[in-house]
Amino acid sequence: MLVTVPGPARAFDLFNLFGNEPEPPAPSPTALPYTVRITGTEDSDVLRALQDTSTLYRLRQEPPPDGDGLLRRAEADRVKLADVLSGFGYYQGTIAIRIDGVPATGPAASAVRAAEAWRDRGLVPTRIAVDLGPLYHLRRIVVRDPAGRPFSDAVLPVRITRVDEDVPARSATVLAREAQIVDQFRSRGHPFAKAVARDPVVDDAAHVMDVTFTIEPGPAAGLGAVAVSGAPGIDPATIRSFIYAEPGDPYAPQAVAAIRRSVARIEGIGGVRVREGTALDADGNLPLFVEVSERERNLVGVSARYSTVDGPGVRAYYANRNLFGGGETFRIDADLYYLGLGNDPFATQRRIAGIGTNGLGGRLSATYVQPALWGSRNDLLANVFVTREVQQSYLVDGGGASAAIRHRFSDTFSAQIGLDAQVGRSKDALGTVKYRLIGTPASVTYDSTDSLLDPTRGVRAIASLAVYPGAISSPGIVVAKAQGSTYYALDDESRYILAGRIGFGSVSGAPLGDIPDNFRFFAGGGGSVRGYPYRTLGPIGPFNLPIGGRSLLEASLEARIKVTDTIGVVPFFDAGTAFASAVPDFEEKIRKSVGIGLRYYTGIGPIRADLAFPLDPYKGGHVRPAVLYLSLGQAF
Repeated sequence: MLVTVPGPARAFDLFNLFGNEPEPPAPSPTALPYTVRITGTEDSDVLRALQDTSTLYRLRQEPPPDGDGLLRRAEADRVKLADVLSGFGYYQGTIAIRIDGVPATGPAASAVRAAEAWRDRGLVPTRIAVDLGPLYHLRRIVVRDPAGRPFSDAVLPVRITRVDEDVPARSATVLAREAQIVDQFRSRGHPFAKAVARDPVVDDAAHVMDVTFTIEPGPAAGLGAVAVSGAPGIDPATIRSFIYAEPGDPYAPQAVAAIRRSVARIEGIGGVRVREGTALDADGNLPLFVEVSERERNLVGVSARYSTVDGPGVRAYYANRNLFGGGETFRIDADLYYLGLGNDPFATQRRIAGIGTNGLGGRLSATYVQPALWGSRNDLLANVFVTREVQQSYLVDGGGASAAIRHRFSDTFSAQIGLDAQVGRSKDALGTVKYRLIGTPASVTYDSTDSLLDPTRGVRAIASLAVYPGAISSPGIVVAKAQGSTYYALDDESRYILAGRIGFGSVSGAPLGDIPDNFRFFAGGGGSVRGYPYRTLGPIGPFNLPIGGRSLLEASLEARIKVTDTIGVVPFFDAGTAFASAVPDFEEKIRKSVGIGLRYYTGIGPIRADLAFPLDPYKGGHVRPAVLYLSLGQAF
């Protein structure tokens, strides 16, 4: 016979995955388990802070042995929880704790008796009643030196100490303003600036707070000697070549951050830490200590993808990130894709035009980079490749090799020049072009942005010129490209950002039909003019196939607005096209689109979803009313 005893229903929540409250301890003759409830506030931040601070709440699963122990917990909470309310700007807030309805502030014996009455009978009901009172606001910030003198506006701009209306007088706010003031002095070359006093004055009648900070700027300093340690497998000369600061340069936290950022660009380096010295050297400069760690040398990767335009693809690579001990990198990349399974609107036209392809394309390349040649800021870059480039409107079989020397002038600016040789065959609606190109490409690059995937300020610009003389090349052409983007934050927290991009390209020296397709310009798609099919904007040739142009002009404008810390919206405008002429012809139609994007910000960068609406659809262009793009990182 099976006998069942009815009991309370219990929710199953292994490892507390769903955030359910744990079961309270059962009544016991040797302990006084209790329940605790906090009432009087609907502010989740205040409630969480009270729970984290309260001894009663934190130890509710560990009951005291008697009523005296429970009362001691309550008495300890009264002062601590009142400090929590003050920290959130409620300086007249009060805390009342009752044990089974008996005030914990009354006669101790009464509260203890009330608690003991529940022994071995049930859980002692304990309540923390919160009365927030009025919220105080920050009214004025005054900053003085140790002698009591104010700083000039040139040293401490008014915007640093200005207080907006309705700023709660919370401890976190006051401490954040203090840190901002100290950072201002550090940015002006005072590495040891510190706050030596913080004097808040509360006006209970007006419910406001005034704060006076006393700041000791300390001596102005320059950057001192830089010591490097922690990477025995990499030549120290390589690491030092990526440190652009010179002894005697003005000290600034930005300069220290730039050292960390530039050293981290060495492929073989993993972590980078820059420590500041605790005292100035004999020349009045601040010594710096760069501590680095090495990555694993060998790296193997495989990835798969699917595009509604290009179809499925697979990519694999092998890299050695410190080949000979000088930070050299050697990398082999293999990419294979199949256009036939994508959304290929030009398949019929290609077949009619005689552009025979089974849709299988790919590229195999090897790249070698040797940084810091002979300890200098010059890098050697070399590359060889073979490719079968299968696009919706052309086919290119080719290969080539290149070598270049890049000079790094600074962390943000570099220039390079080299030799490039390519041979191959290009086929499109205009016919077949066999090419042999030998030339000297040169380029300059500038990048002052603060992030690769999600820039909020700064400028990016790259310009290149490649000359393939007709005496040794067929055809003889000159290829010029330029692209720039800029980012401007409208507020200190970078929640509102304006971003703009403009791109230009030109190839001259030969008629359009003699230029290989992979040297022509095509517009349209997610990285160009969103809303139009990929690489379809520009001149149209026989069989209604895009044939590319000899010049390109495109531009984009975005407003990046963070709604929350993780969610953002981005209205955008794109415009551009490719032109048959060697320079843009503004009498031709420039296609435009508008759209709205959604961003989800993660630790590695934003996840992007853009919905674009083309404004200038045209017959035979396979243009849809709206197009959705998904990717990682901003559009530019």
